[in-house]
Amino acid sequence: MPAAPAQAAPAAGSTAAPKAGETVTRPLLTALKSLPVREEDRTGYQRTSFKHWVDADKDGCSTRAEVLKAEALTAPDQGAKCKLSGGRWYSEYDDRYVEGPSGLDIDHRVPLAESWDSGAKDWSADERRAYANDLGDERALIAVTAKSNRSKSDQDPSTWMPPAEGNRCEYVSQWVAVKTRWKLAIDPSEESALAENATRCPNTPITVRLAR
Repeated sequence: MPAAPAQAAPAAGSTAAPKAGETVTRPLLTALKSLPVREEDRTGYQRTSFKHWVDADKDGCSTRAEVLKAEALTAPDQGAKCKLSGGRWYSEYDDRYVEGPSGLDIDHRVPLAESWDSGAKDWSADERRAYANDLGDERALIAVTAKSNRSKSDQDPSTWMPPAEGNRCEYVSQWVAVKTRWKLAIDPSEESALAENATRCPNTPITVRLAR
């Protein structure tokens, strides 16, 4: 999905809510506190509600392949119909290097089911498609080992954190960034887990270009 043109941020002191295409920068703890908190509801969720791994730019490579190419430490060979072979990747969740693409999954940093729970059930089909294939922010999708991705499944930080402790601050920051970008809510247990972890992390500013 083509990125929207940048727009000017609201003037200082303005109470207008930032809109899609605008960029916001907030320290991690402030960004976390800016997220709406409410109970989640998975009623009606189906993975098929999010059309994913599309070829948005019609170059023959799906979103999955685009992420693999972008994140490769050693570039894979690309064959017919964007079939990838070879290459080398680093899986941040479990601090492992992976040879070849077959052992990798592309993780939605904030899982599709979690996004449904926290606001996406009210979106249009086009918005859900855009979310599921978000190449506009490198924090949204990440190549990780299939084992770590399936261990995480659709859990939020209250029940799952990366096994690699050195990745946890980055994980919290990027989770908050994705929720901010898509204006998604957090539930009370998720808020508590994020806050507990964030207090052990640098309060580094997060810059996000809003998708909606």
